[in-house]
Amino acid sequence: SLSCGDALKLTFKLDEKGRISEAKFQTFGCASAIASSSALTEMIIGKTLEETETISNQDIVEYLGGLPDKKMHCSVMGQEALRAAVANYRGEKLPKEDSDIVCECFGVTEKEIEDAILDNSLTTLEQVTDYTKAGGGCGSCHERIEGILQQILGQAEVEVEPEKPAKARLTNIQKMKLIEETLEREIQPTLAKDGGSIELVDIIGDRVLVSLRGACATCVASDITLKHYVESKLRELVTDNLVVEEVAQ
Repeated sequence: SLSCGDALKLTFKLDEKGRISEAKFQTFGCASAIASSSALTEMIIGKTLEETETISNQDIVEYLGGLPDKKMHCSVMGQEALRAAVANYRGEKLPKEDSDIVCECFGVTEKEIEDAILDNSLTTLEQVTDYTKAGGGCGSCHERIEGILQQILGQAEVEVEPEKPAKARLTNIQKMKLIEETLEREIQPTLAKDGGSIELVDIIGDRVLVSLRGACATCVASDITLKHYVESKLRELVTDNLVVEEVAQ
């Protein structure tokens, strides 16, 4: 979903025998989202709509030969897009979830968390975050997610994986260099796949001022690209306190 910083649109055509003869995708997300989307289109070719209903996110992961733990939500997004595309073809609407929002940062509902736990045999808070992104923002929903895990697993205590050690403190020069390298090596190639690019304008303390170019400049979800992809990637690889802001050029 867009609220998670990713989006996937899946389209397909059926032949005269009712089997999928062509499948295409448009995705807004990271390289793992692109890989999951591409794998899904290959997996459904030659299948009937009924046969596609058995495809799970784990099937997508196995087809790819695995995904990084932090990118498992990309396979879930593929499964959800397939369900939505089939429902749309049939003229149906997916049932609207009557479920409370647990993670306000990423708009993840209690039902989505429960489904992820049950479908993928999740046992830890970190795994729930990997599969749904719930709990990956401010962290205020961690206790509630652990409660859902306890309820489903029937455990007195939920296994919580130890926090990773804090990143080493960087000098200003080290930080600037690492930001530039991350933008060039990690972020720029992903944006380029969708016809976009990003330019570093300035670094003021922990504020990273950038300008989006190409397709990214006119994308309606550019603010989500900045916050949930660019900023997240910089925080992951540089320092946790960085804030990315777009400036006009």
